[in-house]
Amino acid sequence: MIWRLRSLAYWPAMLVLAVAGCAPARAEVTTIRQAVDGFIRPAYSAFAQTTQAEHEAVTALCAAPSREALDKSRAVFVETVKTWAAIETVRIGPITENNRLERVLYWPDRKGIGLKQVQAAIAAEDATASDPGRLPGKSVAMQGLGALEFVLFGTGWEDLLTTAKPYRCQFGAAIAANLEAIAADVANDWDKPDGFAGLWINPGPDNPIYRTEKEAANDFIETFVQGLEMTRDVRINSFLGQDNGGDKPRQAIFWRSNATIASLAANLDGLKRQFDASGLAPRLKGEDAFIGGSIDFEFTNAAKTLAGLDAPVAELLKNSESREKLNYLRIITSSLSDLFGTRLSGALGLSAGFSSLDGD
Repeated sequence: MIWRLRSLAYWPAMLVLAVAGCAPARAEVTTIRQAVDGFIRPAYSAFAQTTQAEHEAVTALCAAPSREALDKSRAVFVETVKTWAAIETVRIGPITENNRLERVLYWPDRKGIGLKQVQAAIAAEDATASDPGRLPGKSVAMQGLGALEFVLFGTGWEDLLTTAKPYRCQFGAAIAANLEAIAADVANDWDKPDGFAGLWINPGPDNPIYRTEKEAANDFIETFVQGLEMTRDVRINSFLGQDNGGDKPRQAIFWRSNATIASLAANLDGLKRQFDASGLAPRLKGEDAFIGGSIDFEFTNAAKTLAGLDAPVAELLKNSESREKLNYLRIITSSLSDLFGTRLSGALGLSAGFSSLDGD
């Protein structure tokens, strides 16, 4: 079902009709509306604000290189990572248009293809990559957070402290400008009354995507299931082996900026905030009432576990206690997957379990 949300470009003439001709929302779409207004729109707005701040910080660094300016650019980068991680688990709607999802974050890059492209651009001082107007036409791996992290933290970052080698900073400024533009476009698209949000909360016979409340609600629950799968299978399992012999610290997302744990914490915090905003828990009655409390309990466990992990990933993996906490986090995400994908969806008469992450 998620795959049919990949593009709204086929339905421009039908959007207003679909929204205008629907019956009053029932409980399912009220839940979605609350999540959209209470979490999704504010989260994308926060991401847009931090990308703007990052663009301004890197531009200032290029104009007057200094350690202070670099430190500010790096600090704002980590904040941008956190605001992105909070909302990246909602992998439907406007973010899936025009390769925006991959342009914001091309990852995992298991063969290092994106890294090689970024390194090659810096080595060759590729003018097309440092031009904000032409960068969006380049490889998606050169346009987003992964590329900007290498510019700010990767090998050769010292070039950012001098005007003698301006290219690296110019490239970073172009990436930051690209991220700002994407974030602003996505935030604006979520705010459009006749856009994806309007279709999602107004299912009906003339709606090109959601004919019934159940279809809309299924995809809403799927955002939690997929978000948890991504956090566990793609984020945590990328660097945490079944035993310490299988650990790969340099496969961890944002390891260069030491933002791996902050990113994971924001992934799970975003899911919790979405769940709280939706008001789903109060709808669970009788023998199903425990589900909401169990979900909250596991999110609290995750937050407490992550709060105790404040070192670089490589160091965490070398320490048996912190490594066990990471493994416990993996168990928590599996428990949450079951609570959302089996318990909650079953209690609401929905179906979940399809993963658009299959094959990643």
